[in-house]
Formats: sequence, C-alpha cells, structure tokens
Amino acid sequence: MHKLRHLSIMLLAMTVIGLSCSSNTNKENQQQSQEKSGSGQKPKPKNVILMIGDGMGVSQIYAGMTVSSNPLVFEQFKNIGLQKTYSKDNYITDSGASNTALATGEKTANGHIAMSPSGDTLTTILEMAEQHGYATGLVSTSSILHATPAAFIAHNKDRHEYASLAEDFLKTDVDVFIGGGYNQFANRDDNRNLVKELEGKGYQVLRDIQDIEEVEKGKLAGLTADKHNPKYTEGRGNMLPRSTQTALDILDNNAKGFFLMVEGSQIDWGGHANDTDYIVNELLDFNRAVEKALAFAKAHENTLLIVTADHETGGMALTGGDREAGQLKANYGTDGHTGVMVPVFAYGPGSEKFRGIYENTAVFDKMQAYYGFDQ
Repeated sequence: MHKLRHLSIMLLAMTVIGLSCSSNTNKENQQQSQEKSGSGQKPKPKNVILMIGDGMGVSQIYAGMTVSSNPLVFEQFKNIGLQKTYSKDNYITDSGASNTALATGEKTANGHIAMSPSGDTLTTILEMAEQHGYATGLVSTSSILHATPAAFIAHNKDRHEYASLAEDFLKTDVDVFIGGGYNQFANRDDNRNLVKELEGKGYQVLRDIQDIEEVEKGKLAGLTADKHNPKYTEGRGNMLPRSTQTALDILDNNAKGFFLMVEGSQIDWGGHANDTDYIVNELLDFNRAVEKALAFAKAHENTLLIVTADHETGGMALTGGDREAGQLKANYGTDGHTGVMVPVFAYGPGSEKFRGIYENTAVFDKMQAYYGFDQ
C-alpha cells in the first residue's frame, strides 16, 4: 500500500513537471512568434527614415486634418512626443541650427550648418551611417542645398553659402538626393561643373521626376529645379511622395540598411507668408509622403520612422472652422519662426523611446542609439 502511494506521488510529480515544461515551451514558442511578428522584442535595427515638415507645428497638422475629407496619416502613430527647438544663441531657432541639432545632436548658433558656434565640424547621422556601410539619401521640395537637407551632409558657418554647400556633396558617398538646386551644381561662378563631377563618381544626374522615379538602383542625383521647386499648387504636383518612394526603393537595395531624410520644405514658406491655403496644401502633400514611408515601415518591420519639424512658423492660431465643410480660419502671431515645442511621431522598433518631452538634440541621440553607433 505504501509502495502504491509512493508510486502515485511520483507519477503526480512527473505529470506536474511535464505540464510545467510544456507550459514553458509554449511560452517560449509564443515569445519567439511575437518577436517575429514585431509585437514582442523588436527586430534588429536596420533602417531609419526621418521626415521633417519644415515649420510644422500642431496647428498646421490640425489645419490639414480639418480640411481633409480623409484622416491624415499622423493619426496612425501611437508613440508621440514633443521636442524643444531653441538654438545655442537664440530662443527662436532658424532652420540651420535646428536641423544641425537633429542631424548631429549638438546645439549651435543660428545660421550654422553642422558646425559648432566656434566653427568645429560636427559629424551628422547621415555621415555616421555612411561610415558604417549603410546607404543614405536626402529628399526635399526646396533646393537640396537649403538649410534642412544641407545640415545632414554639409558643413558651413553660413547656411547661405550655397556654392560651398554644393561642393560638400562631392565629399560624401550619399546614394540618393532629390530636390532643387541644379544651378549651384551646373552654372557656377567658378565655372566648376559639379554635374560632370557627380557623373564621374557614378551618379545618374536627372532633372525630370518621371525619369527619376524609373531609377531602381545605383547612385542618383535628382535635381528637379534650377533653384527651388514650385509650390504644390503651382506645378510641383506629387514630386515629394514620388521622390520619397524612389529613394526608398533604391536605398532598400543595401542589405545592411539605410538612413533617409525627407523634408516637406514649403509648409514653412506658407507660414512666413501667413497664407493658410499654402500651408494646408503643403501639409497635405507632406502627409502623402509620410504615407509612403509608413507603408514601407509596416512592410519592413526593422524600420524606424520618425516624423517631426525643425520649428513652427507663423504662430498659426486656429480661430474658427467647420470640419464637416472642410473650412478653416486662422490668425498669425508673426511672419517668422516661433519658440513653441513641435511634435515628434514615431513608428517601428524603438519608437516608444520618442514619447515625452525632450531637447531637439535627443532625436539624434535616439537615432544613434537605435543604430548602435559608437560615435
């Protein structure tokens, strides 16, 4: 009888242990499945897409939401934060200083492009990506030499030294850049032909967006305007979302990964003009480019997408409107920049780290940490 009782206890213990092991195995299988699906541990970092709506504050975004008949892509982001935009020498930043902070993690003086107030060269996240074997790209609706794109690839104490900024493009191995600024590459006062030099480095130099979006691999310099591209309503059309998709397709050929910065430049210009229609049309165009990037990020779970601004422009105040009719009334506090915080939207692995309130330099810090770069 004692032997039977002892045997029963042993069988019961073995059953419990077996169930426990089975439970642990199921948990491990479930965890592995979650990791693969992206709902558990995040996939290995690979790509970063940074999208900058120049001059885009919360009012500009909500203005677009008000007039749009469909929800904007911004409403799909769950991880949202706010960043402080002041520069090293001014409460109100300019685009040179604010984008230097985003690109290098360092505050600098207004007007500087990836350089410290004392003139020291600051390494950008794009340059770090290149050094580590990643593909890189820039897209803008302004000249590609304007402050926002330039801050990721060039170095100067004066953001308006466009001829010098263009020369800096030849010092890098950036894979794709699409924007205006053709004259500073081809029709220069020093008679240096940077277009020929780009071609000598293996770039396809193209000017028409239809030709540009047919490129699937290799190095591409898409110079879509002599200076800046026109307004969306004055003939630019879907250049920004088309260029964004083209850059993504080309950069995705790099097995290691890529860094891409995309700028919706002219939200800012509408703010300077205190022109509500201009702001809204440019915001909606930028929204279409973000849709392209978010679709890519959803299809490539090792992609971190960040959407933010360098500063707010115009002090835009929404003082009336009708969402059903798509009507909007806005007043403005200035024709310049303001000092308000601007939103940060993030999607993908590491996106939860973009919640909260932080300095604009922290956007760089978080990208650097995502990649795992030492410097």
